[in-house]
Amino acid sequence: MKIALDVVGGDFAPESTIEGVKLALPELPEEVSVVLIGPEWLVNAKLEQFGVDNSRIEVHPATEVIEMGEHPTKALSQKPQASIPIGYRLLKTGAVDAFCSAGNTGAMHVGAMFSIKTITGIIRPGIAGFAPKESGGLGVIMDVGANADCKPDVLLQFGEIGSIYAKHVLGIEQPKVGLMSLGTEEKKGTLLTQAAYQLFKINTKINFIGNIEGYDVFNDKADVIVCDGFTGNVILKLAESIYSLLKKRLFSDPFFDQFNYETIGGSPILGVNGNVIIGHGVSSATAIKNMLLQAQQMVKSQVHKKIKESLQED
Repeated sequence: MKIALDVVGGDFAPESTIEGVKLALPELPEEVSVVLIGPEWLVNAKLEQFGVDNSRIEVHPATEVIEMGEHPTKALSQKPQASIPIGYRLLKTGAVDAFCSAGNTGAMHVGAMFSIKTITGIIRPGIAGFAPKESGGLGVIMDVGANADCKPDVLLQFGEIGSIYAKHVLGIEQPKVGLMSLGTEEKKGTLLTQAAYQLFKINTKINFIGNIEGYDVFNDKADVIVCDGFTGNVILKLAESIYSLLKKRLFSDPFFDQFNYETIGGSPILGVNGNVIIGHGVSSATAIKNMLLQAQQMVKSQVHKKIKESLQED
């Protein structure tokens, strides 16, 4: 198994990415190697600086960098030798099994759409976020930013692919799917959620438990929380802000510590032909490590193939 990592992606790269690799290698299975994409001289210098064992490391040169503030589509077309388009070419050809980057989020999302492309039958790929549960484990939030506006059939599909991720990566045998609304009653919510509810309740592929509300995010009512990307992003950022506020007040608790973005490391793009994880722009070495560990779990579970198989059954 080979996992590609954009060495120059992120505000604190390349130090954070190389140190993250050093932290991840002892926790990754022996058969997993990491392909580092970036300027060869820089990557080799940082590997030496951090004393990384290079026996499971490959370096793939990239001569350009897509900066965080660049326009995604323009940057991808104008910088074909940058780390992000190179990472996608490696993924598309099967040279690597997963691609991770804490770089330009827009470029990562657009790059996936134009290189490895959307799985046939997927209306819109989504970005999955995660919510720690009081009783332990994680729940999936789908979508957390890729699609600010959605139609009812898109929300239904988010429920389906979120369930597949929850089952095969998180190990939840029969994930409970809840539709985020402002009341549990069937007729509550926006025109979007009311219409989506009608599609969910007749769908036999998922374990739909009805509407959920904001205070259900961290309890066990739903394992998969379905919402548009605008709502999901607000939930995700709110959770991150709670962690930051508690940290400023020198409060530490094992549950609230999971609100720290570092504990997951990144958000997978679900619905595309490959394993892709987007990291936070401010990713630390710990976040990079956990992003690589998540990528390994995604490859092991073959989650994108499970999504494709599910759609073929329709």
